[in-house]
Amino acid sequence: MAEISASTVKEVRERSGAGMMDCKNALVEANGDVEKALEIIQKKGLAKAVKKAGRVASEGLVHSYIHAGGRIGVLVEINCETDFVSRNEDFKRFCDDVAMQIAGMSAQYVRKEEIPADVTAKQKEIFQAQLKEEGKPEQAWPKILEGKLSKWAQEICLNDQESIVVPGKNIEQVRAELVAKIGENINIRRFVRWELGEGIEKKKEDYAAEVAKMAAGNG
Repeated sequence: MAEISASTVKEVRERSGAGMMDCKNALVEANGDVEKALEIIQKKGLAKAVKKAGRVASEGLVHSYIHAGGRIGVLVEINCETDFVSRNEDFKRFCDDVAMQIAGMSAQYVRKEEIPADVTAKQKEIFQAQLKEEGKPEQAWPKILEGKLSKWAQEICLNDQESIVVPGKNIEQVRAELVAKIGENINIRRFVRWELGEGIEKKKEDYAAEVAKMAAGNG
């Protein structure tokens, strides 16, 4: 068995954020290989994160973020289990990263389960119309629609979006890794996103249509 030096344990601790004994045990299991030890810590940590998922998280932060010179604003509520963790720098950084994600990628929901059935049905109709326009055979529609709806849901749901801060991982994976590192359940509960001028043009069009309707009625 390879000798485990204090400096190697320190390196793994600094890179993983895990406890000293966890780092040493992982290095022993990995026969001194730092990269393998980090992989072991991550796997064990993520397994613990799954167990923590059912624990109540009622503390946390309502985090605000303003983007693009004041043209986009985001408020997001992210919960943890204790007030102590809500002051943790890693937790605060995660809140900021999530808010930037919402601002930049225009998420509409946190998770797929939140998409209303009528919204999904409407999107399905749109995809069906596209397939008809493209001349796709109807017998092939179910499989194509399934793929299109899955991709659409992934694009509009925050947890399934690829992180703009950690490429190659989605927001849910980043969240789970933070749970493993901090040792508390963390939950993205809700958010709102505002974009300057959003919806104003539609209101103008609605108003113009109403005026035209009234004029026609008077005629």
